[in-house]
Amino acid sequence: MELSYWEYKTWLTNVDFTIVGSGIVGLNCALRLRERFPKAKILILEKGFLPQGASTKNAGFACFGSISEILADLDIHSEQEVIELVAQRWKGIQKLRKNLGDKAMDFQVNGGHELFLDAAQELYQKCVQNQSEINALLHPIFKADAFHGSPNTFGFKGIKENYITHRFEGQLDTGKMMNGLLKLVQQAGITILNSITVEHFSADRSSVKIKTNRFEFSSKKMLIATNGFAPQLIGEDVKPARAQVLITKPIENLPLKGTFHFDEGYYYFRNIDNRVLFGGGRNLDFKGEETDRFGNSQLIQVHLDKLLKEVILPETPFTIDHRWSGIMGTGMQKKPIVKQLSENVYCGVRLGGMGIAIGSTIGHNLADLIA
Repeated sequence: MELSYWEYKTWLTNVDFTIVGSGIVGLNCALRLRERFPKAKILILEKGFLPQGASTKNAGFACFGSISEILADLDIHSEQEVIELVAQRWKGIQKLRKNLGDKAMDFQVNGGHELFLDAAQELYQKCVQNQSEINALLHPIFKADAFHGSPNTFGFKGIKENYITHRFEGQLDTGKMMNGLLKLVQQAGITILNSITVEHFSADRSSVKIKTNRFEFSSKKMLIATNGFAPQLIGEDVKPARAQVLITKPIENLPLKGTFHFDEGYYYFRNIDNRVLFGGGRNLDFKGEETDRFGNSQLIQVHLDKLLKEVILPETPFTIDHRWSGIMGTGMQKKPIVKQLSENVYCGVRLGGMGIAIGSTIGHNLADLIA
């Protein structure tokens, strides 16, 4: 389909900034660019009819890392790097709350509980033994002890009798959050074009030539915020990681309150609208889930069903209502990649499954790379 003169003139001419991806990072990047450059023409290209990737497909956890996840991170990062990662998550959530307000995204702080399966005796003991040390390590961030033990008040089966709870973790409604960000972007006079896939780009000293599945045009600057889809465009250390999720039909008098994790954060669940939302299992098949293709695998779905029935809802009948997947961006390191790639091309990617927590600050920092 050939675009008309009017279409090119209105939407694709004299573009100052083109952002690839309308997820949490891309939208926050656009808002920050508008603050810095009030008169700029800002365009966002989104490959899906809604934001794809993980921004509208996650579990809605405002989390900073369970204690077993923090300990696992310390095996591959320095103490200072782990402190910086957690601090970035904490600051990102505060920025998100300031930008949108708690009511607009149904933000609640009900704590995040880590469960330990009976078979995870060694991991459980390691976490209990290191609880005081981790609290001390993270005290400068939270100004209090974040982790404490709490009893199994929700009747889960096959787990240790106590959880380890992060008192500051919260939850939100992902759809409301993204809808709120989209409204702010629209009010700021920023254009979003959906169902547009960037296929190729080439940059020189004055501009970036961008080829999409529907048209070609030039932009003065391009900022890539596609996270798990970044390998399709750039050669940075980012790998796609699919996360599979299911949700039950409403369950009368469902008592669950807060967010829940187990197995170093690879499984997670919560109560949303009196339904159990349950996701994870990527650790069952890391290689198979290193994909940017949406979908579900029988291996993981069967295991999620089993855990839901035997551990989370052992005495409660339930029916699965819906299943879906999201695509995250991971790598050898958990530190996000926010950098200038060439004179007019920049990226903010590899959020490592912490998009809600750090997406606001990564988008802000990405925009601030522009001189």
